Amino acid sequence: MDKIEELLTRGVDSVYPTKEELGKVLRDGKKLKIYQGFDPTGTQLHVGHMVGFRKLAHWQKLGHKVVFLIGTGTGQAGDPSGKLKARDTFLTEEELKQNARDYVMQAGKLVNFEGDNPVEIVYNGDWLNKLALKDILDIAGHFSLQQLSERDLFQERMKKGEDVNLREFLYPLLQGYDSVAISTDVELGGRDQMFNMLAGRKLVREMQGREKYVMTTPLLTDSEGRKIGKTEGNVIALTDKPEDLFGKMMSLPDDIIVKGMEYLTDIPMEKIKDIEKQLAEGGHPVPFKKQLAFEVVKQLNDENAAKEAQEHFERTVQRKELDAVEIPTTEQSLVDVVAQIAKEGTTLSKSEAKRIIEQGGVEIDGQKEINASKIMEKGNYTLKIGKFRLIQLAVN
Repeated sequence: MDKIEELLTRGVDSVYPTKEELGKVLRDGKKLKIYQGFDPTGTQLHVGHMVGFRKLAHWQKLGHKVVFLIGTGTGQAGDPSGKLKARDTFLTEEELKQNARDYVMQAGKLVNFEGDNPVEIVYNGDWLNKLALKDILDIAGHFSLQQLSERDLFQERMKKGEDVNLREFLYPLLQGYDSVAISTDVELGGRDQMFNMLAGRKLVREMQGREKYVMTTPLLTDSEGRKIGKTEGNVIALTDKPEDLFGKMMSLPDDIIVKGMEYLTDIPMEKIKDIEKQLAEGGHPVPFKKQLAFEVVKQLNDENAAKEAQEHFERTVQRKELDAVEIPTTEQSLVDVVAQIAKEGTTLSKSEAKRIIEQGGVEIDGQKEINASKIMEKGNYTLKIGKFRLIQLAVN
């Protein structure tokens, strides 16, 4: 598989107007501008975002101009994609900017913001918040009520009697205008963004008289079709500690192994197909899932971190060996103990430790303990913090 063919197929769901048309432009040697947008409605990026970031990195390595767009404008409208109900609250531009503070650092694990061909960072609030009434009306004039209301998501809501907030209804127009504002040639996004991205294609064609290509990436989903993402309760953050990241990848269902290897790693497709065949013939999934987890941790950290994370998983989860920790003083509350222990490997604050406890993330001798103020008396305990850290705790 040559580099352009791999760009157009690996980790790609669809290309508009066609893969062949975009491929012809690429093989003619033209360098394109491609962008993907991210609305910072939360503070963390997750492994679901890796699919797009890896594809952006592929474009970047082939010499194309990549734009990393942070949706400080569109985020105020609230993307309805994947939402079965209207949002209760909407973020301000200031809140979105605050959330996006660490986005570049997180994304920098996978794309390059420096060097000869750096990724460009833009904020769409810079132009969307400056649109006059005439501008908004001109943009809206390119769409009909029927075109926007035909969106499957809105149809589903209306059938169930759920509201379609007009603010969300206009979201595709705002995202679509991004393509005009930055004069992009290609927009990249998850399959759930297709409606919004095609709105941008229509605006580019009608307002600028040129072609805009759309490349959608498949969604990373579990066995029940639920996205591995920030709103579905199964988030795996790019900033997770290596051992937690490894453990969370290992907790995913077995049927994510093959697509996870295709979307999230550089393992050759020929080898992935062989792994798929072995699994179909009854091969044990654990070694392959370890390989997937190792590759993900290595990309987001380094090879040594991946090795240590795998060793930690094998020792604490597979062999159920415990780390030994001594607390020299009594009269400490559980929240103090959890924060103190966690500081050996991370920078867990007392408030974060309290949240973990109150959400049921700590067990003492096999029993959940949600009282963060509980005094740890003298004795020996088996302490479990989260899913993957077991500790033999001695309080002296």
